[in-house]
Amino acid sequence: MWDALALPPPAGITELEAATCALGFTMWSDPLTLSLLRMLAATKVAGQFLELGTGTGISANWIRDGMDTQSQLTTVDHQEEYVALARRFLGQDSRIRCILMDGKTFIQSLVEQGKAFDFIFADMEVGKYQYLDETLELLAVGGIYVIDHMLAQSSWDEEHRLRACRLISILEERQDVQITELNWSTGIVLAAKAQ
Repeated sequence: MWDALALPPPAGITELEAATCALGFTMWSDPLTLSLLRMLAATKVAGQFLELGTGTGISANWIRDGMDTQSQLTTVDHQEEYVALARRFLGQDSRIRCILMDGKTFIQSLVEQGKAFDFIFADMEVGKYQYLDETLELLAVGGIYVIDHMLAQSSWDEEHRLRACRLISILEERQDVQITELNWSTGIVLAAKAQ
């Protein structure tokens, strides 16, 4: 019952994972996180979704699988070869925009345009450890902000461990979001934008 691997994966995910491995990219989210992203996407009717850190499009594929036909997903990364692969697998879906751009520049442009998103998955430095205030400014009231990889990993040095602890403390102290921390998967933090 608790095995995410038993959940039906999105169409085309096996081929995308194989192409991702061929590029040598190994930093995608684990199956439990991916299943959560899909389920959360399904809660936002005609939702505006933002993913910071496209990678090769694996998590975007799971998010898309939960989206309805009126929803839109914008995903951004600065790695050209990864975005090219994501576009190859997701580019035929008119609901998805894969943007090749520096994350800071992209977030700043969204803030200047007054954009708002119902769902933000921050899966890169920018939007998580950097530009957090600007990223949360983009979250609509009732919107959900998701980060993963928050449980200490054996590969972390002390500096990164302290940085992760500081991030959680900052989120806990904010008055504009309600958060929950899940000691599950790789460590998930969910934040909902309060009124």
